[in-house]
This record gives sequence, structure tokens and C-alpha cells, in this order.
Amino acid sequence: MITPADEDFLRRAIALAARAVALGDAPYGSLLAGPDGTVLAEAHNTVRRDDDISAHPELKLARWAARELDPGTAAGTTMYTSCQPCGMCAGGIARSGLGRVVYALSTEQLVGLNPSGTWPVVPQDGPALFDEARVPIEDYYGRGPAGAR
Repeated sequence: MITPADEDFLRRAIALAARAVALGDAPYGSLLAGPDGTVLAEAHNTVRRDDDISAHPELKLARWAARELDPGTAAGTTMYTSCQPCGMCAGGIARSGLGRVVYALSTEQLVGLNPSGTWPVVPQDGPALFDEARVPIEDYYGRGPAGAR
């Protein structure tokens, strides 16, 4: 459920997106609010400026949280973002341990506003070579011969 406080944070994320546009970057902004409602970090998209396809604000903040926050604090943190996180960012958010994401525009709404913003689907084939591929995985997680030592 979106609260009035959530809406205030979303307005701040939208303002970050507007600032990104003013700086020549793509229109996306995000912030992290801690469990007590304090803004911990802010970011906007810098894909063009940094020449880095991963420079989305959501991923930047997820990486920051994973480095800087203890797991308990991260779990109580909310990310507010101007648009629904893409798949790349959603993966980073999940791995960072953040507790919640609140977004202004859905992916569907974004595509409605910018139909050229859809991405092609890249074909994927697999799985394959299970017996070979499992060895380093099992070794790393302590289930294989190296981990059994």
C-alpha cells in the first residue's frame, strides 16, 4: 500500500529523474530511505555520461547498499524510484537484500510513453553440459571433491 510518505519520496525520485534530463542523462531517478525514513543515498541514470549500460540508478543504489549496509538495515530499507526497475536492476536489488521497492511508473506505462524504449529478446539455449558445469559450483559451495576436504 502506498502511503503519503511514500508519495513524498516518489516525488523526490521524480525530481532526480528531471535533474538527470537537465544534465543530458536519461530520465530515471532513485533514492534509498532507511528504516527510520532518512534518505541514505540518491542516484540518477548516467548510462550516456558514463558510457556504461549498467549505470541505472536502481543498480547503483543496490550496489551501494550491498557494500555499505548491514543485512538488517538493508532489509528495512525502501528504494523509491521513478520507474519500475528493469530485470537487471531487479536482480541487483534482490541480491542486495533491500526490503521494499516503491515505483512511480510501471514498465507498461513507460513503454506507453516511449514505445521505442522496448528491448529485443535475446535467444537463450540451455541447459547443457550439466555434469561438467556442476563441478565448479559444487566445489565452491562445498559439495564437491574440493569442498569435501
